[in-house]
This record gives sequence, structure tokens and C-alpha cells, in this order.
Amino acid sequence: MTVRDSDERPTAAAGATDRVRLDKWLWAARFFKTRALATEAVAGGKVHAGGQRCKPSHPVRLGEMLRIQRGPEEYVVAVKALSDRRGPASVAVLLYEETVESRQQREALREQRRLERSFFPQPAGRPTKQDRRHIVRFTCGD
Repeated sequence: MTVRDSDERPTAAAGATDRVRLDKWLWAARFFKTRALATEAVAGGKVHAGGQRCKPSHPVRLGEMLRIQRGPEEYVVAVKALSDRRGPASVAVLLYEETVESRQQREALREQRRLERSFFPQPAGRPTKQDRRHIVRFTCGD
């Protein structure tokens, strides 16, 4: 009977592997709340790897550039580490590095949306009975 030496196997950090599916990586990096949402986004063309559309099973490589569309915001990130396990947000941000241009565009878009909201203030609450009567008169033409 032979005893296996523990030095024979390569050691890996917890959750780190040499090949990780794109949908798993997006979920682990906390771009999407569930893996199903990540898979749906990749299949729907919201995620591009190296400027090309890809499948959810695309293997993510270190240094690869990803373009991720999440709602109105777009992230351009470089993959810095691989993980197939979802951890705390403080660990997830170590998996990627966002480009400066991407961060500036997102901040500009956020500021633009904030300014647009200030031009169209939301009403304080539900209309009163008198307000509803005015609305009905205006819409019906009485």
C-alpha cells in the first residue's frame, strides 16, 4: 500500500480553479444575484468576452476583458482572479478590475439620471378628493 504525498496535488485557494464558466464567474463576482440571471444575461447578449458574444459555458481566462450590460449601466472589467464560489462582496471585488473609462461613464450616467429626476419631481402622495375631481374635469372636459 502506497501513501500519497500531499505535495503531489496542486494547491488552490478556496473556490479558485483553473477553468470557470462565465455564468458562474459573473455570479461569484456578484454582478448577478443568481446564476440563472447570469445565464440569462449571457444568453441574451448582455455579456461580451473579448468583444464577442459568448455562451454561458464560455471558460473565463485571467486578463480577459468582459463587457457587462446590467440595466442602463455598462461595466468593462478585466478578469483578475477566478472563482466559482460566491463569497462576500469584499472578496468579489478582488476578482476583477473595472476600467477607468467604464467607471467614469457610469458615474456620468448616474449624475445625468439624478439631474433628470430633479426636473420632474414626484408628487408628495396620493391625490386628494378635490385633486381627483379636478383631474376628472380636465380629462372629461366638463
